[in-house]
Amino acid sequence: MKFAERVKDIEISGIRRLFEAAGPDSINLGLGQPDFDTPPHIKDAAIKSIQEGKTGYTGNNGIPELRSAISEKFKKENQLSYTPDQIIVTAGASEALHIVMQAIVGDGDRVLCPDPGFVSYASLAILAGATPVSFPLTSDLHIDVERAKELMDGAKIIVLNSPANPTGAVESKESIKAIVEYADDAGVTVVSDEVYEHFIYGKKHWSAGHFGDNVITINAASKTYAMTGWRLGYLAASPDIIGQCLKVHQYCQACATSISQYAAVAAYKGDQHPVKVMCDEYRARRDLFCKGLSALGLNFPLPEGAFYAFVPMKPVLTQKIIDAGVVIVPGSAFGVNAPEYARMSYATSRENLKRALDRIQKIMCD
Repeated sequence: MKFAERVKDIEISGIRRLFEAAGPDSINLGLGQPDFDTPPHIKDAAIKSIQEGKTGYTGNNGIPELRSAISEKFKKENQLSYTPDQIIVTAGASEALHIVMQAIVGDGDRVLCPDPGFVSYASLAILAGATPVSFPLTSDLHIDVERAKELMDGAKIIVLNSPANPTGAVESKESIKAIVEYADDAGVTVVSDEVYEHFIYGKKHWSAGHFGDNVITINAASKTYAMTGWRLGYLAASPDIIGQCLKVHQYCQACATSISQYAAVAAYKGDQHPVKVMCDEYRARRDLFCKGLSALGLNFPLPEGAFYAFVPMKPVLTQKIIDAGVVIVPGSAFGVNAPEYARMSYATSRENLKRALDRIQKIMCD
């Protein structure tokens, strides 16, 4: 059987491959999944929606209650004035990224992706017929703004991700503003992936949409509310962009799961204290884990957000750590510019992190 070139040109996610191959005694530092349970008031809202029979299709762009809640969230937390009609609720941020690529880029269009960067960006560009182009990071794992500007002329999209996966970097107001404004002048659309916005340690999150109308903002309930399996994300943009993205969403998904949508209303309108509890715990885990890695002689920038440490190491050491039952992700999974790095997630218990450090120490002392 002959397959489409756009599918043959991408690989199965290296993260998922490692995750699924992990043994029973493995300590999984590979998958970016919170180990917290979804807060009770959110689960209760989902159960109530089932009991009330709210289990059918919803409107394509999401239930009005949820889009209104997200609109209010944007105003309160991000100082963005997206109306409910400028929001599409999706099956996770992954679908939001997919439909944006499908709606905006075509054959041969250039999509600028951070490298190292989240695994989906370049692959989704290829699936849309576009050509992903890497823009490198600085030595401290932040966006190289001047290099990004140089690559921007003639591009269709530039993807921003702050806080960033896999690096944990949080970009400054000045960097984000500069990129958005330059992109506007160059006729480039900025796709801003902000799914880790609530997990920042000592810095401030700046939404790219704050600095221009040429921005598509993508976010999700997945990380913020420990709702990864609920598959609930969204995108917000100008009306003309929403109109085209909605066409793709209608035919690939129709609507996000009704039950997840009603749960997300409770998430966005309800008690936000669980989010602070998670953030405080991630900070404690970061400090514990990164201090332990540094004591072993591994030098790397302290993560400023998300829940990943991106650590320079030779591929042979990465493989030894994996073989010892500590699942980490080789840097090569995140682009061509980080083959001698590994991503380690600290979205697991302190006990697991201590056990992982013990195993890594044994390897490095051999």
